[in-house]
Amino acid sequence: MSDTDKYDSFLESLCESAGAVKTNDPQLYTKYNVKRGLRNADGTGVVVGMTRVGDVRGYHTEDGEKILEEGRLFYRGYDVYDIVNAAQAEGRFGFEECCFLLLTGHLPNEKELAELKDYLANHRFLPFGFTEDMIMKAPIRNIMNKIARSVMASYSYDDDPDDTSLVNVIRQSLNLIAQLPTMAAYAYQAKLYYFDNKSLVIHAPNPELSTSENFLSMIRPDSTYTRQEAELLDLCMMLHAEHGGGNNSSFTMRVVSSTGTDTYAAVASAINSLKGPKHGGANHKVMAMVEDIKDHVNDIGDEDEVYNYLLKILKGEAFDNTGLVYGMGHAVYTLSDPRAVMLKEKAEELAFTTGVHKEFNLYTLIEKLTPKAMSELRGKDVILCANVDLYSGFVYSMLNIPPELYTPLFAIARLPGWCAHRIEELTVDPRIIRPAYKNVGGTKRYVVLSARN
Repeated sequence: MSDTDKYDSFLESLCESAGAVKTNDPQLYTKYNVKRGLRNADGTGVVVGMTRVGDVRGYHTEDGEKILEEGRLFYRGYDVYDIVNAAQAEGRFGFEECCFLLLTGHLPNEKELAELKDYLANHRFLPFGFTEDMIMKAPIRNIMNKIARSVMASYSYDDDPDDTSLVNVIRQSLNLIAQLPTMAAYAYQAKLYYFDNKSLVIHAPNPELSTSENFLSMIRPDSTYTRQEAELLDLCMMLHAEHGGGNNSSFTMRVVSSTGTDTYAAVASAINSLKGPKHGGANHKVMAMVEDIKDHVNDIGDEDEVYNYLLKILKGEAFDNTGLVYGMGHAVYTLSDPRAVMLKEKAEELAFTTGVHKEFNLYTLIEKLTPKAMSELRGKDVILCANVDLYSGFVYSMLNIPPELYTPLFAIARLPGWCAHRIEELTVDPRIIRPAYKNVGGTKRYVVLSARN
């Protein structure tokens, strides 16, 4: 009898007991003014702090009324459109500029940007023995778990890991920004070797390359990539670099940092938060959902067929039975997600170049028809926009980036924003974050062991 079989009945009894605990009466949330999910009754987020790092705008209020507006995203006060357009107009990679801006609060001049690039270039290499001991040993199928473990292990290679002084935290942040792409690329190669029976290929980082170029070089057996591929990946990373303090992983970073713990523990916690399918893992879910639609819809160009299948998904009768159309809707954006707008434009260009425009059209149908389907089901008009996840996975697929790396790429890109929030949490009015939960379970009289049934 296996260990699992031996304890099956015990585990089942625990589940039965746990399942017997009554769920909360929805009316109790109103009675005690509980902000479920830290959200107000109108869906807006509860304001729990102030930040100068990022700003996510999808509405404004006038006389207490929520007025919807086109989505806008700001890094340290600068519109992300301007940051992206300037980098592309000048024919340079922009992710490193975003790193500098988010960490310091100001745009770098040419000398400062060159110094940052030089620092990152010379710190992409992992410590001696790290690859063999921390990545190749105990390989994991899920790359997010492996990079979280690798970040935690980095504590052991730091001579002063617990120092939370500003200069030390910035040093640790830059080192992780430089090394996380290498950790993810090597974790992927280990996964290919140990679980997929592929050849083990480990490429060293190239100090002459940007972050996006290095990543593409390290995940491909022949290290080849095109300039267009590297620029598009750079765009994705720029758009994912920061998204305010209220998103789950950034808030997790702030909550954990508020305890005074070390940088490695805080970053690993943010990575674990991002892994969830309701957060960073959504782009992977989008791809799986699209494949499911293609498997069950005869003509993916037929609006009626796609619409009817989306209805089934929303009813919980298709795909993963959650009732969610992944890639649609956002906690702040309603009319548009600026990241999705920019990625959609690039996705369309690349789709026609690579000959997958029919699949691109399916994504546009999902964006167009989901609000209509939700309105039908709810019996009222629903205003809903595509979020960045709807198109990011599709872009990654056209770049021949494997699905296992979609969410790790999100983590790599978001790391500068996380670190900026950690620095702000540690330096501006530091106090431990401690919300309250209302206990509605009542009290009970203790019964001695011999008297229990």
